[in-house]
Amino acid sequence: MSVGVLAHLFGKLPYKELASNIGEYGFDHVQLALWKGIDDYDFSKPGLLTPNFAQKIGDAFNKNGVSISVLACYLHLFERDEKVRRENLERFKELIRHAKFMGAPMVAAEVGKPDGKVEASDWKTLVQSIEELTEEAEKWGVYLGIEAANGHLIGTAPELKQLLDEVPSSNIGVVLDPGNLMDEQNFNHQDQVIEEAFSLLGNRIIAAHAKDRKWNGKTLDVLPAGQGTMNYEKYLQLLEQYKPFAPIIMEECKKEELLDSKTFIENIQYKLRN
Repeated sequence: MSVGVLAHLFGKLPYKELASNIGEYGFDHVQLALWKGIDDYDFSKPGLLTPNFAQKIGDAFNKNGVSISVLACYLHLFERDEKVRRENLERFKELIRHAKFMGAPMVAAEVGKPDGKVEASDWKTLVQSIEELTEEAEKWGVYLGIEAANGHLIGTAPELKQLLDEVPSSNIGVVLDPGNLMDEQNFNHQDQVIEEAFSLLGNRIIAAHAKDRKWNGKTLDVLPAGQGTMNYEKYLQLLEQYKPFAPIIMEECKKEELLDSKTFIENIQYKLRN
């Protein structure tokens, strides 16, 4: 398990500068969201990428000792406006088609938050979207990584397991973030939340996220890894058990906090392995 970072934590920059800055910090892999991390080209609409362009982006990171472990796609996958959903899916499929030219084995996403009350049709639409994206991923030999997150239509490990059962493709994997599965109601039982996630999803994990959580007396704060009270030893011990070489990507850090959080995770890894 190596420790990487969200590329856009370094800001939105020209892609060569972004790659250089990340390499200087000593990270050897990133999760890259093109339209959140790169500002010298406009990726807000589909159609800009070519295999050569994608390879140039990958080469810029590789030149700085950084691989793109996860290509991220922050788009709503059960959008009720069909025109918007179609554009979202085309943007997502464009990333799937070009991921390998950047050296990325997966394109990952949360599925989106409901707009108001959840309708039965929302789940049906989501499944249709995942089936369409999975078909594209199978053609290109790329993983589709799905992450559960509180507040999203898929917000729990059981809900993500249900999706995996309904769309039984080996090209779908899990991006696991226990911090996203915790809320004010279950934080006091966080060990059970972590254990349930690995029990249901452990054999499908392809990447992992690292943030921390801490109860402040009123709400559950989101913090950089090492600044909260989440049971990281349990999390990393189970990750080592189930998927010892899954890439870990840090979230929720300011630039000046990155190295402390990286060291925190690596120290636990060292203790688990020795």
